[in-house]
Amino acid sequence: MNHIKNYAYSHTPLHFNFKQTVERFFVEEIPLYPFTGTGNHLILKIKKTDMSTWKLITVLAKASGLQERDIGYAGLKDKNATAIQYISIPKQAEKELNKNLTTERVEILERSYNKAPIKVGHLKGNSFSIVLHNVNEKDAKFFNTTAKMMQSKGIPNYYGYQRFGEDSCSYLQGKEIAHSGKRLKGSKEKLLVSAYQSYLYNRWLGDRVKLSTIINTNNVSQATKKLNYPEELVKVLAKQEQFFKLFIGDIITPYPYGKEDYVKDMHQSALAFSQKKISPTGLLCGANVERSKSDAYYLEEPYDDTELNALKGDRRFAWIWPKDVESSYSPDSKKLTVEFYLPKGSYATTFLEEIGKFSLKEK
Repeated sequence: MNHIKNYAYSHTPLHFNFKQTVERFFVEEIPLYPFTGTGNHLILKIKKTDMSTWKLITVLAKASGLQERDIGYAGLKDKNATAIQYISIPKQAEKELNKNLTTERVEILERSYNKAPIKVGHLKGNSFSIVLHNVNEKDAKFFNTTAKMMQSKGIPNYYGYQRFGEDSCSYLQGKEIAHSGKRLKGSKEKLLVSAYQSYLYNRWLGDRVKLSTIINTNNVSQATKKLNYPEELVKVLAKQEQFFKLFIGDIITPYPYGKEDYVKDMHQSALAFSQKKISPTGLLCGANVERSKSDAYYLEEPYDDTELNALKGDRRFAWIWPKDVESSYSPDSKKLTVEFYLPKGSYATTFLEEIGKFSLKEK
């Protein structure tokens, strides 16, 4: 993308070699709730390699004689990965599927039944295991300490580079489509417009990270000058202990889910935020979405496109906490394996970039 990402942490950049391949990138979905065990929907726990979720759905539709729209999935998983994800199909197609599913790139690990089909977003989050190469011993230790610190303090929830296409510019097409006023045709156009939504969100988040950094690294009078804010406001913001500063009117949500509310008392909200009870949200602009208010809206408005009505809008957590962070190092091969859990919709590459401080996108 045509702007530099703003990182929240100030440590020295770390060197490691990242490549997203089936041998080095593992991801497993964690379902939102346990399946009932009975019902008209067959739930398949599937391990797929070198295959996108779209392709998987095509393969399953062909094998079972179903329409693609009859196949339920919770989230999209990359092609260049070994991924375990849950898929639902109507129970009556089970025999046909057993007979015709022959590809080695799809392995059914478990079967269950459920009363309802799986829908997009029906997952808690994802567990990752990623192998990084060319890591020296000192950096492996530093990586582990840094990752654990981020588990405790959290990270900005940027969209990963994967969201913006090969050339990082798919959002420009999305903007054009959104402004054409036409109804969206097919999933390709939807994807492009949502890339534009994500681009605006990332810009807003980068801005908020930058201003938080200014407040955290300067005294009140320096920060007041740099930001051109009233000194009283900067004083109140500087008193907030957490990195990401909250403003009056920010939309906050209980973490990891709950009902939206507005920041009315900065001190109280900041306290809840530092205790991981709530997280601020950023705007994915579109039809029918709550906008923030007051000071927070003044910061959101430059990244709000009110002409984007082709998609429903949404709010996205601006700050998340990785969990279950573990790493193991092999000095002989200089490989570092890192494992962690992220809530749904968050990108493993964003977490790794925050640690390494460089873009993981292959040039």
